[in-house]
Amino acid sequence: MVIRSPRPWPLATPSAATIVRLVLVGGPPLLVAVAVVLNAWSGLMPGVGFWDTGEFQTVLPLLGTAHPTGYPTYVLLGFAANLLLAPLGEPAFRITVLSLLAVAFAAATTVVLVRRLTGSTLIAAASGLGLATTPVVWANATRADPHPIHLAFVALLWLLLVRWEQARGAGSPAADRWLVAAAAVFGLAAANHSLTLLLAPPVGLYVLAVDARVLSAPRLVVGCVVAAIAAYGLVYLELPLRAGLFRAPLVYGHPETWDGFWSIALGEQFRGSLVDPFGNLGPKVAQLWTFAGQQLGLLAFAILPAFVITVVRAPRYALLSGLAMLITLWFDVSYRNADIGRYYLGPVLWAWTWLGVLGASIVDGIAGLAALLNRRRAEADSGRILRVGAAALIGVSLLLPSLLDWDGRRFQADRHADTSASRWLDEILPGLARDAVVVSWWSTSTPLWYAQLVEGRRTDIFIVDDRTVHDQGFGSAAAVIGRFLGQRPVYVIRANSRELGEIRGEYDLEPAAGAGELTVWHVVGRRTASR
Repeated sequence: MVIRSPRPWPLATPSAATIVRLVLVGGPPLLVAVAVVLNAWSGLMPGVGFWDTGEFQTVLPLLGTAHPTGYPTYVLLGFAANLLLAPLGEPAFRITVLSLLAVAFAAATTVVLVRRLTGSTLIAAASGLGLATTPVVWANATRADPHPIHLAFVALLWLLLVRWEQARGAGSPAADRWLVAAAAVFGLAAANHSLTLLLAPPVGLYVLAVDARVLSAPRLVVGCVVAAIAAYGLVYLELPLRAGLFRAPLVYGHPETWDGFWSIALGEQFRGSLVDPFGNLGPKVAQLWTFAGQQLGLLAFAILPAFVITVVRAPRYALLSGLAMLITLWFDVSYRNADIGRYYLGPVLWAWTWLGVLGASIVDGIAGLAALLNRRRAEADSGRILRVGAAALIGVSLLLPSLLDWDGRRFQADRHADTSASRWLDEILPGLARDAVVVSWWSTSTPLWYAQLVEGRRTDIFIVDDRTVHDQGFGSAAAVIGRFLGQRPVYVIRANSRELGEIRGEYDLEPAAGAGELTVWHVVGRRTASR
């Protein structure tokens, strides 16, 4: 018997035309993403930071739970990124790199989106680069924060919706898969940041505007609802699981309980932060105009005309992005937050898509005018050259505000020298007595957690944040000091002179390390009544 070796499967060799098409389609978005990373890389924060930055740099590598609304999508992505980017340096830096990669992804997705809206690759590339070099976007690419992830998800959501509209218009039998995918992305985005929930009305109206018959397709409606809820719900399981059965080293609040979970997920802590949403509209509009000028320069004057052109060229997309812009700006300008600039990344994205549509319309106008002046068909090649040249010129014009203010924008976003939290830790940790209790506040608690839980430094100390005071029923910072004084060495860090003054009224303090609001005070003893 002759045993024949099995015949190998034939390998399909892509044709030269296919390769060229892949390069032409995928090349520009990829090049823009690479350019964004190379441009901002040198400005990344090198280590741990204070405030929310330090929290995320601690929570994500530990797969812990963050402050409201929990940001579970960000936590899961950060945990994976910390593992995949291990060769790049310490965990704090890897989480910062994730922000830059998210902005690069958003810029690349914007290229694909604007190209689908306009058909112009050069204008689309300029829009993607313009987005990434807008000051507020660039600045958020160089630190750890969930808002760059929000920007990436919104860009992807918008692309999937437009892709669905175009596929449905072309009669593609698989068109509705894009809508189901968009629903799943919406769920993931909402589990990353609750700003996404503001987009539900625009998305719903857009879907109906594309084809109201969707309502008579129960399988599609159910599929979208299940995809969104499943993505949202499955990701949010991270909170009770990591706070309960598989408890993480750092957990915010009590999301392992029913009430605690909803308190975190619904952001009960920030209830009341939306102040007078229907009042002072004039000053609010002026505030928005000032912000637009700071971010887009002279292009701010083109936003309204660009939207009008978008209404003409892509009316359903204008409905989607215009309503999203209106709702988000209304919310942002009335919301009280320590760093509200982060909340404007979505509006900046939508403005750049409108500017892309405007730029493409100008190119079309130039090409049309040239065709009227030169009716000879033999000049078709020169017409294409004219269109490419016009697109290049308009693309550069869109980038002029960034190019003219390049050094200023780079300086604003550059955090490569921001080692203040690391230097502060190196200064104060060695001087703390063994088994000390450190009564801290949010901005300083987060790098302390990072040093202890991620780096393994000073695992003997007990860090008591204001949240710890609340969760463990200590009552107040002063009560914590009284509870542990005489049993363990006690140190205190307070956010301002008022809080420090209240503690000084009860206890004798002496500076141990640090300066200003970062001073670590050693609690020497309780003040006597005679004093």
